Amino acid sequence: MSLRRWQYECVNKALEHFNEERHFFCQATPGAGKTRMAAELASRLLDDGHIDIVICFAPSCQVVEGIKHTFEAILQRPFDGQIGAAGVALTYQSIEHKEDSFWRLFKTLRVFAVFDEIHHCSGGDGVQGANIWGLKIIQQLQDAAALTLAMSGTPWRSDEHSIALARYSTPEGRLIVDYQYSLAEAVEEGVCRIPNITLVDNTKITIEQPGNTNRSYTGFSPLLKQSEATFESLVTHEELNLQLLDLSRQRLDIVRRTVPDAAGLVVASSIDHAHQISALLMRMNESSVVVTTHRTDANDVINEFRYGTAKWVVAVGMISEGTDIPRLQVCCYLSRIRTEMYFRQVLGRVLRRRSGLDVEAWMFILAEPELTRCAQRLMDDLPEHLGVCQHLRFVSEHGGFALSTNVELNAWSTMSAIAEAESPPKNRSVSFSQDSEASLGTLVMSGVFRERLLAFF
Repeated sequence: MSLRRWQYECVNKALEHFNEERHFFCQATPGAGKTRMAAELASRLLDDGHIDIVICFAPSCQVVEGIKHTFEAILQRPFDGQIGAAGVALTYQSIEHKEDSFWRLFKTLRVFAVFDEIHHCSGGDGVQGANIWGLKIIQQLQDAAALTLAMSGTPWRSDEHSIALARYSTPEGRLIVDYQYSLAEAVEEGVCRIPNITLVDNTKITIEQPGNTNRSYTGFSPLLKQSEATFESLVTHEELNLQLLDLSRQRLDIVRRTVPDAAGLVVASSIDHAHQISALLMRMNESSVVVTTHRTDANDVINEFRYGTAKWVVAVGMISEGTDIPRLQVCCYLSRIRTEMYFRQVLGRVLRRRSGLDVEAWMFILAEPELTRCAQRLMDDLPEHLGVCQHLRFVSEHGGFALSTNVELNAWSTMSAIAEAESPPKNRSVSFSQDSEASLGTLVMSGVFRERLLAFF
């Protein structure tokens, strides 16, 4: 398989960089093919006699397994850490328990250390403030490895700490990268799909409390700002789950008309929530597989789904970052996590493009303020020619979007489009509380939903 333009450029720039420096940082948008690039760079370094072995680190067992397969395919050698292997892939968690014999490898051999999604490793301020993974990298690897490659699709941390092996400008504190490949470039070159994000809101929400002290809200944003309702009470709300799942199901059915094996990912907020979502899909006559940390066969289930034709996979965090399932094309986001890093990593699971047919990715989320800002900021990372704003009308009867002939600007931005759908008014309710002891009231959700579609043409 030939390299993509950015992979070829990045490999050559890294080889040139290594003539003077030992540490190389690559920022490439999720879904761009960082592992393939890293394997090609390792192959070149081995062939040129610059290194003896390769040791890769990644945030999860699923990503480690993907790295192992890619490196074995490119290097044409085992990558299992045994005698005769080109190297090994390990989780960051495992480095906490490595014995001295492992660290001595970095002193006796020329090791090329590859760090996938390095943002998991906090460098703090030197040693001060570093997490355990970052501390091990700083103390044991930073000066001992012959060469290092740090990679990230989302190179920032929610705690705002620095990243291990990263360099920052002064006094601005901006991350300095040695090679960058943006989402705009990836979409432009057909490496990643065009993202379409639908934000679902409710136009009439009431909190019913004893003593006729009911309060009404016109959307999720004022509800969360002005009441005790929590975001978790929304993402686990059955009616909201049904609404987002149904929109996702309709879109996946449309996608599968041209891409028969296209699949959907539902990101849940907890293990119990994941099973509840699976039950809701079953009520829609949709089968699904649930993947959680409680399953001892999780890796096997993910691999079977990756190469199969099943429509839905429901997960909590195991398919949120780095896991490569290219046939995923629709995502229903029901996680309680609202950080931009997590949002973009999840979106990356449906961005990887396979052919000329799967040109679009779809994500359905609640119109919570922070998630809305994440979706809007995504527009800054897309090619300018995709910013044609058009008005969309949602046709609920057919479960699709009909494009009108009128070009219309709106409050979102010149790169967004609005779609609105109204269902027959039908109130649904759910009780919620901050703790298990005190109920704060009953949250009544009307059947009038509104979808805002951030679409790109």
